[in-house]
Amino acid sequence: MASQFLFLAFIAITCSIALATDPSSLQDFCVADPVRSVPVNGLVCKDPRFVEANDFSFSGLHLAGNTSNTVGSHVTSVNVAQIAGLNTLGISIARIDYAPWGVNSPHTHPRASEVLTVLEGSLQVGFITSHPENRLITKILHVGDVFVFPVGLLHFQRNIGYGNAVAIAALSSQNPGVITIANAVFGSNPDISSDVLTRAFQVDKDTIYNFQSRF
Repeated sequence: MASQFLFLAFIAITCSIALATDPSSLQDFCVADPVRSVPVNGLVCKDPRFVEANDFSFSGLHLAGNTSNTVGSHVTSVNVAQIAGLNTLGISIARIDYAPWGVNSPHTHPRASEVLTVLEGSLQVGFITSHPENRLITKILHVGDVFVFPVGLLHFQRNIGYGNAVAIAALSSQNPGVITIANAVFGSNPDISSDVLTRAFQVDKDTIYNFQSRF
């Protein structure tokens, strides 16, 4: 009886582990079909007979993004919306351009870890560990340096030079998502109640209204 119980326990644990992982792909690819609107976690697969090379290609990462904005940075994302062939593959990429002293504002990717490689310039990068530590892990990167931002953690980059900087980011999702903290908190639609934000940030309502007007 004891051996039977141990066997059943082993099966239960094994099944639990198996159910906690993403299923392996059962085909060569699943090119996204944006026309069909079947509700699935991802995008419906295009008929393989009509798949072509353009479904796996994107042109434009050689072009610099426009950094003439309030934060001085621009992200050119290449995810499943730009390359339909990324559907189900769990990867995407982005180019980030930074004006001198420009910032890629604190943000999170709810569905992806990120590997950042500096191609030009020098960047200060960092991420914050989860509560209660809220520890800042930060480093100065130069050309050729690589840094990892774990999935879901708040992170940022800042150009610390007088010239432009460029980085390439690889992400572990076809659709990593992005939540920019300032935009989300002060630019939500509809607005978060000023009563909530005054308590959260320990400031007066006029300050909150001022922040909300900016976003």
